[in-house]
Amino acid sequence: MRADFAEHHLSRRDALKLGAAGGTAAAATAAATGTAGAATDVVEAASTSRGRHDIDTGTYDDEMFDFAAVAGGGVWPSPYGPDDQRGTLNEVTPETTAHALRLLRRSRPVNSYQLGEEMFNGFPAFPSDPPRLHDMFLYVFGYDAGADFAAGGGIQSGTEPLGPNLVVGHEERFAENFTFQIATQIDGLGHVGIGTGDERGGWFYNDNYAADIISPTGTSKLGNETMGPIATRAVIVDVVGMKVADGATDDFFVAPNGEPVLRDNYRITLDDISHALRRQRVRRPIGSGDVVIFHTGWTHLVRSDPSRYLTQEPGIYLAEARYLIDKKVAVAATDTWGLEVLDPAVTGGNAFPVHQELLGRTGIRIGESFVTDAPIADHCYEGVLVVTPENVPGATCGSSAPMLLGQPGRA
Repeated sequence: MRADFAEHHLSRRDALKLGAAGGTAAAATAAATGTAGAATDVVEAASTSRGRHDIDTGTYDDEMFDFAAVAGGGVWPSPYGPDDQRGTLNEVTPETTAHALRLLRRSRPVNSYQLGEEMFNGFPAFPSDPPRLHDMFLYVFGYDAGADFAAGGGIQSGTEPLGPNLVVGHEERFAENFTFQIATQIDGLGHVGIGTGDERGGWFYNDNYAADIISPTGTSKLGNETMGPIATRAVIVDVVGMKVADGATDDFFVAPNGEPVLRDNYRITLDDISHALRRQRVRRPIGSGDVVIFHTGWTHLVRSDPSRYLTQEPGIYLAEARYLIDKKVAVAATDTWGLEVLDPAVTGGNAFPVHQELLGRTGIRIGESFVTDAPIADHCYEGVLVVTPENVPGATCGSSAPMLLGQPGRA
């Protein structure tokens, strides 16, 4: 992106306000500055033709759930039955997939967008002990790769080719602490739960207790094998694009590579969601079985400022999570490493309650580090998300890169 991106778009602010998209963006600024009456007037005016994305903000709140009640068991039974391990992926039916595929018009070309982060050795990952690592080294057999290759960590096997037909080749090898819980991933329902403070250890989705499902090689329930391949409608919510178009300079900054990024502790609100979808002219409202992906620009810090990338992140909080729960989405995803805002002023010091609310209480999987810059550049805000996660029993997530089938739209 050009270095003058922000300046170029901010100069168009008044022009943008003349249209419906600009009107909704203006409402976002009014709401942010406390002029609620003005914001309501603009939203009502802009919603005349696209009211389907209005959100009843009074329906959803930030009240923390009663985490102490989980010790008693049976507090949040799954609507999909006592043996369910898939959560809202049950909403992705063959009919849901067929309906999603009808988004793609046969008369127009279809692009395949890569939504996975590009992996590299030393990719910034959530701190843990032992650390999460992606350190890949090349294993060589059948020829001599040289001293520099080995000195750089490369693995030299035998130097003689195999068989009379002289087979040589390569394989990759990973460092000891390789994990699926790094970069682009879809968290499974066995990833985050609520501690019980007793011998059961913790409560997970659908009244599964840690002591009953753990083993040295993975979990016996809620593992990645329960996910299966999915193809369903995906909707991208371009929050940072909306902020740039509106000129809300307090809500974003420009990364070293010139791209706009939501500020570190920015909370994505229900109003942001409705305004962004209206600005993008997404026709169908968010519904059951959908994948919702929030675009914040945070991915642009992965290489340029990895320390900042891991210290904070913009994201949703409990009210927004409960909106997604109400819509029965299959996956709530983002281009950040953890989906939810971490600002103590918002969370009150609670640690990852959105993970507990989505994964534990309601069985909605969380997608992290979904890179959505390419479809947004093509004005493609919805399409068909296709993912085939690693079929690894007992794993806590899948890190295979998802794909979006979509068609470029109009600016």
